[in-house]
Amino acid sequence: MKLVSWNVNGLRACVNKGFLDTFAELDADIFCIQESKLQEGQIDLNLEGYHQFWNYAVKKGYSGTAVFTKEKPLCVSYGMSIEDHDQEGRIITCEYEKFALVTVYTPNSKAELARLPYRMKWEDDFLAYLKKLEETKPVIFCGDLNVAHKEIDLKNPKTNRKNAGFTDEEREKFTNLLEHGFVDTYRYLYPDQAGIYSWWSYRFRAREHNAGWRIDYFCVSDCLKDKIGDAKIHTEIMGSDHCPVELDINL
Repeated sequence: MKLVSWNVNGLRACVNKGFLDTFAELDADIFCIQESKLQEGQIDLNLEGYHQFWNYAVKKGYSGTAVFTKEKPLCVSYGMSIEDHDQEGRIITCEYEKFALVTVYTPNSKAELARLPYRMKWEDDFLAYLKKLEETKPVIFCGDLNVAHKEIDLKNPKTNRKNAGFTDEEREKFTNLLEHGFVDTYRYLYPDQAGIYSWWSYRFRAREHNAGWRIDYFCVSDCLKDKIGDAKIHTEIMGSDHCPVELDINL
């Protein structure tokens, strides 16, 4: 089974930069996107053979997620049933026979860490949400988690130590999540692989210089780790300031 996740940073813009070609080429069983920046009715995607599920932010042109899946899920839910967290279209959960899939666009802590306190609450509630799902069946979750976990996961760790996405607080929350029984699939397979990132700033020709961050993930319940076939980061694919990430898993 092939799963793909991509922060498209505005789906309409990404479509104009080749999204549909990339979608067809990757031919995923499940394809998740984050940061669609859409409201209902603002795009008509013809994805033959796929069921489409969308979660839109209340605020126009902001955030948003979608799941495109060949197999129809048993059920689909939106958000985590916490009003404070469910206004920005950040979570979709699809339940299948053997697992639950969650796509997530984690809130950014923002400049001067203005949203860090909120982010900390989100992290605790999201972990609780995942563990509740896990009581029923194993969980696969993916998306832009807006954190580079270790120094190996970004080009310039020392100068970014107190910046959003690489604060001690955010990194500790991700460590805590892993300690609660989840596996970062890419790092599980490639523990020492440096210089592979999933996001680059549009400033300072960052992608050209590969001054990036690995902030897009596939994570799985610990009981699924032996079923991981491969984890890929498609650095060659353009169209957004992020690139797609992939999980191949034998379920």
